[in-house]
Amino acid sequence: MLEALIAAGNGRLRGIRHGVCWDTGNAAKFGRRQVPQHQVLDPTFRKGYAHLQRLGLSFESWQFHPQLPDLADLMRAFPESNVILNHVGGLLGIPPHDRDREQVFGIWRGHIRELAQFPNLSVKVGGLGMLYCGWDLHLRDVPPSSEELASAWRPYVETCIDAFGPSRCMMESNFPVDKQSCGYGVLWNALKRITQRYSAAEKAALYRDTAARVYRLAV
Repeated sequence: MLEALIAAGNGRLRGIRHGVCWDTGNAAKFGRRQVPQHQVLDPTFRKGYAHLQRLGLSFESWQFHPQLPDLADLMRAFPESNVILNHVGGLLGIPPHDRDREQVFGIWRGHIRELAQFPNLSVKVGGLGMLYCGWDLHLRDVPPSSEELASAWRPYVETCIDAFGPSRCMMESNFPVDKQSCGYGVLWNALKRITQRYSAAEKAALYRDTAARVYRLAV
């Protein structure tokens, strides 16, 4: 099947994105389908996953942050596969993960730092405007400014960049989904505010070069 997809793509297929989002709380309703709790640990899943590297395909890892230890296990089992962690690891800020944001941040940060040890893993830095992140920006009468977004998102963005380095981070808008919380231009201005202190070469990596390398794009 993968070989047929590669042929049909005429060179455009770069990888497979498979969501395994699972949660005990309100985040479960955001899933488009029901998945087992630890699907990436399943031998049948891994039998299929093992073909990606041989075919030169990447894997987009999309899950919620409490599931990140499962990704670490997958990375240890397949240490050379090209993997992209989606949306800073799927941060949750809704019940039951909304009681103490600092505690949740500490748990998430610990997982991010553990995953950064795998050199073949890169991370998409964004997706923080989705509703399950728990900011409640969609409930405001006036949309947030880029300054407000930068203040709220900075700890998460900087944690990813500090852990992975600019050469393994790629900034993302996640539009149109993030449109639930803010405007497109405001989102990019917020990310620019957060990354203002980085050098020109580091910004080039964050906003272009990492994505070009990971997805094998000519720029």
